[in-house]
Amino acid sequence: MTLMFYDPHAYLGLHSSLEGAHKIIRLYRPGATHIYIELKKQIVEMARISEEGIFELIVPQETTYDDYRVYHQNGLLAYDPYAFMPAIGDMDLHLFNKGVHYELYNVLGAKPIVHQGIEGVRFAVWAPAAKSISLIADFNYFDTRINPMRAMGSSGVWELFVPGLKVGEKYKFAITAQNGSVKIKNDPYAFQNEHRPLTASIVANLDQFSWEDHAWLEKRLHSPFHNRPMNIYEIHAGSWKKNNGEILNYRELARQLVPYLKEMGYTHVELMPIQEHPLDESWGYQVSNFFAVTSRYGSPEDFQWFVNYFHQNELGVILDWVPGHFPRDDFSLAYFDGTALYEHDDPRQGYHPHWHTHIFNFGRHEVSNFLIANALYWFDKMHVDGLRVDAVASMLYRDYGREDGEWIPNIYGGRENLEAIEFFKHLNSKVHERFPTVLMIAEESTSFTGVTHPVQDGGLGFDMKWNMGWMNDTLRYMSKNMLFRKYHHNDLTFGLLYAFSEKFLLALSHDEVVHGKRSLIAKMPGDIWQKFANMRALMGYQICQPGKKLIFMGAEIGQWNEWWCKGEIEWFLLTYPTHHGLKRMVADVNHLYLNSPALWEKDFDPSGFAWVDFSDVNNSVISYLRMGYHQKLFCIHNFTPNYYARYYAPLKNVKEIKEIFNSDNEIYGGSNKLNVQVEITTNAEGIANGIVIQLAPLATMIFEVNFW
Repeated sequence: MTLMFYDPHAYLGLHSSLEGAHKIIRLYRPGATHIYIELKKQIVEMARISEEGIFELIVPQETTYDDYRVYHQNGLLAYDPYAFMPAIGDMDLHLFNKGVHYELYNVLGAKPIVHQGIEGVRFAVWAPAAKSISLIADFNYFDTRINPMRAMGSSGVWELFVPGLKVGEKYKFAITAQNGSVKIKNDPYAFQNEHRPLTASIVANLDQFSWEDHAWLEKRLHSPFHNRPMNIYEIHAGSWKKNNGEILNYRELARQLVPYLKEMGYTHVELMPIQEHPLDESWGYQVSNFFAVTSRYGSPEDFQWFVNYFHQNELGVILDWVPGHFPRDDFSLAYFDGTALYEHDDPRQGYHPHWHTHIFNFGRHEVSNFLIANALYWFDKMHVDGLRVDAVASMLYRDYGREDGEWIPNIYGGRENLEAIEFFKHLNSKVHERFPTVLMIAEESTSFTGVTHPVQDGGLGFDMKWNMGWMNDTLRYMSKNMLFRKYHHNDLTFGLLYAFSEKFLLALSHDEVVHGKRSLIAKMPGDIWQKFANMRALMGYQICQPGKKLIFMGAEIGQWNEWWCKGEIEWFLLTYPTHHGLKRMVADVNHLYLNSPALWEKDFDPSGFAWVDFSDVNNSVISYLRMGYHQKLFCIHNFTPNYYARYYAPLKNVKEIKEIFNSDNEIYGGSNKLNVQVEITTNAEGIANGIVIQLAPLATMIFEVNFW
């Protein structure tokens, strides 16, 4: 019976007798006294040969695996799982152990397949230190004894093909550790899971959905993001909008979100993590199942419909992705086979003090393969357009969030996590090899060199990096009393010293409106009029600055309260003219952005930006040019409530100039200090050496310029 632990197929199923005169069918049904099978369409009773629950039936030598069927506990009559050869090839296992099986999601997990001409589901799980593993599911009433799995050599993979099972079957794995303890785990590679708080995995087939986004994918392939507009609307799917207090499913969310994004002038949605997670309050950042969309909002097919609908409407979908850590929940990845499998055993490497989570062991081939295949899965099976990689800095440094003595230096004595660095290079190389124009975006908060530089040049290979420095400087500046902003002018100018050292994305994200930080408009100083004017100036300032854009939901309408994951955006505020005016302004400046190549064609090229005047410290005014290949825009920002009827800006050689946007427009709630005409000044020789404009208070103004 020892074979039952690692090779049940060698004992159970259909086997020739020792003398070869006949065959024996052997089944394991502990607790049963009588069982029957169907043999060539006749019901036959088997003989119980041991108290452990072993039953046998002698059959003719010519009997084959498809001549008989067995009854499972739930009454399912199907072919015997133990009469089949392995359904995973040696090459798959070899590539996985090397860490280079990039379509691993088609191998491990639960896959509906046809094997030896029979339909069923192949289950496969990696647990190299397990003593034995049993499949527990609906069909066997989650009995841990009935269906042991087979170990696939030294690969660490365990496999079982169960004929007759269908999509929708709920299942888990009962894993016996070497010390005899049993852990009940869900499937790390499952495509679907039960709705929280239930945790079983569910058999799903992702290849049934009929995609209709071929035109979008073709356009994406030939439209690199560098010189395209990108204005991202970040949302939490469960709290953007609700229906009578109930969260929207993926389909209804898409139907409501798409027209809103098109109205507001956004190009992409970015979803905070929608991978399965047990705790709402984690916002999705403590992922328990990396391949499963959360069942809170529907099925995998519902999410495919969501992406398809976005693409049909010329909008992109970016997902938050969390490869840095995972929660300690006992039903999931933590100590999966009784040992530190996905994580490091030493807490100085394997425990995250900030989030009280486990850290992936990036140096283990199979773990790295798990994460890289997961990233590729979202592009392949779900057609998403990009991944925003969470907390990259926490992965790059071994001492991140730790005191002295709480971390282990690398082999050279340094603090860099060399395995994580290699992981990122491997990840980004393979993503761009297989999906050349999708986006890999790093949330990286340090000055680590080369985050967006090509791997072949020693970089990490990301497409973009969140500009956390710009965000911190800008919000710190905007929260200052307007009379004292002149003492913090450097916050407006310092970022341009490094603005082109990486490919930056300017993010005003969810992180800035939680945990007592206040909402964006609540950060603004002054009275109500000034708060809204500051907010309008800030929204225009973000659009004008070099780099792609991201804003978190609610900021565009001036939500006063911090975001709460159990609530929804306070849409009722739009009944007030001040909030409605802000929303209208954001929509207008966003559409201006989409139609103004100067604001995005050269986001990552220093030739796309030139200061006009950064020295007007006392007035807290800055001005500069944004330049595309054929268009030039003059942007000027006044960060005080002072109004200047005649403000001089040293913009030289102007031939024609026209104001095309002013956040102080009365339709937005401003004081309407607009520039119907702009005076061009000249020197003694008649050469244009500047302009004189009406400088609105607390405003962003944009002018289209032609030069001599």
